[in-house]
Amino acid sequence: MAQFINSTDTLVTDALDGLLRTQPLSRVDGYPPIKVVHRQDFDSNKVALVSGGGSGHEPAHAGFIGAGMLTAAVCGEVFASPSVEAVLAGILAVTGEGGCILIVKNYTGDRLNFGLAAERAKAMGKRVEMVVVGDDIALPDLPQPRGVAGTLFVHKIAGHLAEQGESLETVAAVAREVSAAARSYGVALDNCTVPGSDKDDRIPAGSAELGLGIHGEPGVQTIRFADATSLCDTLLSTLFEGQDEGDGHVLLVNNLGGTTPLEMQIVLDVLLRSALAPRIRSVVGPASMMTSMDMHGFSLSILPAKAQWLIALQTPVAVNAWPGCSHTHPIAITSMPEGMHGEAALASHDADMAALIADSCSAFIAMQADLNALDAKTGDGDTGSTVATAAKALQAATTELPLADTTALLKAIGDRLSISMGGSSGVLLAILFSAASDASRSGNTALVSLRAGVQRMVEYGGAALGDRTMVDALVPALDELLASGNVQRAAVEARAGATRTGAMVQARSGRSAYVPESSLKGVNDPGAEAVARFFEMLATRKDTVG
Repeated sequence: MAQFINSTDTLVTDALDGLLRTQPLSRVDGYPPIKVVHRQDFDSNKVALVSGGGSGHEPAHAGFIGAGMLTAAVCGEVFASPSVEAVLAGILAVTGEGGCILIVKNYTGDRLNFGLAAERAKAMGKRVEMVVVGDDIALPDLPQPRGVAGTLFVHKIAGHLAEQGESLETVAAVAREVSAAARSYGVALDNCTVPGSDKDDRIPAGSAELGLGIHGEPGVQTIRFADATSLCDTLLSTLFEGQDEGDGHVLLVNNLGGTTPLEMQIVLDVLLRSALAPRIRSVVGPASMMTSMDMHGFSLSILPAKAQWLIALQTPVAVNAWPGCSHTHPIAITSMPEGMHGEAALASHDADMAALIADSCSAFIAMQADLNALDAKTGDGDTGSTVATAAKALQAATTELPLADTTALLKAIGDRLSISMGGSSGVLLAILFSAASDASRSGNTALVSLRAGVQRMVEYGGAALGDRTMVDALVPALDELLASGNVQRAAVEARAGATRTGAMVQARSGRSAYVPESSLKGVNDPGAEAVARFFEMLATRKDTVG
């Protein structure tokens, strides 16, 4: 997979320099073998916190340097421990009378290299303590559990105490206590891509891998992936197993690098609606904090919400990568403003109209996958989903509609579409039905009213025949229906109009206007295709219009 890099040889130093150009940080003059970044404003009389490890986990670790968190970070190559010399340089660069604490994730290379550097620094008269974090519970029988995102709890709490001027012994003791109490568990739908290497596509489609490492190591179990809710329930139940409820817990929600912000917000919502949600007192994230390159996954970490730890976690710091620690609370809801849609018409029943709406909604829902695939060739791939969402909302509200009153029904449909159907299509169709309702109120038939609504939609939307939009199918179909009253002939016109859009290589309206000619040729406009399929459905029915 192509990546935005210059060379794998300079990948880490290039990235660090990008960070240094905008942050109040310095680096030790030792590139490329020694990659140490540190605060410019550290106080040598206070305890220095030094962490680090392999790169590829950004923003960890250099992104957490700042007052109240790390003093320095020692960076290795991607997924590789930094050398003993690099760690020693980091210790010597920031350690003064206050001493230094090395916060190390529990991997053999990190333990050995940081440990030997600590011994060499001690031999030089430096006061150094080392805290090894092993918060991963994926391998419960492993005598040396891995250090993962729970390390950030140690960074923040120890950093807070160091900034307050606590002694080396006090900060180290609390850091070890936090490390022992933190628990983490991760999951992914796809593995990461290491620069310069082929991707290991070991996770089958439709599956999720539990307990995989932050370097892409295989997980402990592969399960069928159904949805976010069941997956989060599995993770939470495992994390909280055997844990005392106490004063509750802090939950850290960490993006492993390739999960979209939208997905992470959904994950957070699921977590805070779960059966174990009452035990979650505060949340850190969701955010990318300790990633695994572009891994499509996330990890959860929990820590008992002890009063002093909570104060430390919630104290603000001027560190961009730290997302803050927030209390959980119920969703606040305000009433819908008065006058949004006027006075709602009373529901009424009409069996024929109910059947027509039911068939129409079913037809639009059935188109979802095909329209999305079509739209993906010329747009953002969501036309089918947008149409289906609106159809489902209308389907669910059918019994609340004034089915026996054409004027009121047209307005009600327009109101529903304006709420449930996103994008410009929703607005345009809401205009169509609202204008059709106005025309119907003047005594026009349903067909005449709908044609007037289309005209108003064209006026506001700016699209005309030949502009490669749904208008190219909708106008010929309605005009034929008005002229002949024949639904089958209207369906033929709609299909011809949709087909013509496939030959139009220049769109003058809609999202396709931003797409090059080569992408448009031979591809029907998805809106026009939806109209054609709708009329083809109507052609199979009787007495559908009037």
